[in-house]
Amino acid sequence: MQYNGLLLTLPKEVKYFLATFIIVLSVGYFTGLLFVNQTETTRPSGIEENYLGNEEDVEAKVMKFKKGEREMLTIVHTHILSMSLIFFLLGGIMLFTKLPTSLKMFLIIEPFISIILTFGGIYLMWAGFIWMKYIVMISGVLMTLIFTTSVLIVLYQLLIKKNKIS
Repeated sequence: MQYNGLLLTLPKEVKYFLATFIIVLSVGYFTGLLFVNQTETTRPSGIEENYLGNEEDVEAKVMKFKKGEREMLTIVHTHILSMSLIFFLLGGIMLFTKLPTSLKMFLIIEPFISIILTFGGIYLMWAGFIWMKYIVMISGVLMTLIFTTSVLIVLYQLLIKKNKIS
C-alpha cells in the first residue's frame, strides 16, 4: 500500500477534521509549555529546583520543597502516558504526509525517545543523578521542536499544499 502523500488526497471534510484536531492538540501542548514557563523549569537550575526544592536558598522568592516519591511517580506516569498518546496520534497522521522516508521516520520515532529521556531523566535527577537536568532540558527542547515541525508540516499539507499527481 502506498501511503506517502495520502494526506494530500483526502476529501476536504477529512482534511478539515484532522486540521481542527491538530490545532486543538497544539493549543493543549503549548498551554503545557506555558505551565513549564510558570514553574521556571526552562533552565537546568530551575528544573533541579522544581523537583529537589530550594529550602537552603534563603534569598528564594518562592520556597519550593523536594517532591515526594508518590508525587514523582504520578508526574512521570501521567506525562509518559499522555505524551505517548499525543505523539502516537500526531505520528499516525505524519505517516500519511508526503516526505522523504528517513525524515518522516525521525519525526515519528524520536519524540518517544525524548519522552523517556525527559521524564525518566526527571525521575533520575530526583533520585540523585543531578546531571540529568541537562538531558531533561535538551530532550524537552528537541521534543517541542519536533512537535512544532510536525504540526506545521501536517497543517501545510492539509490546508495549503495542493495535490500534484506525479
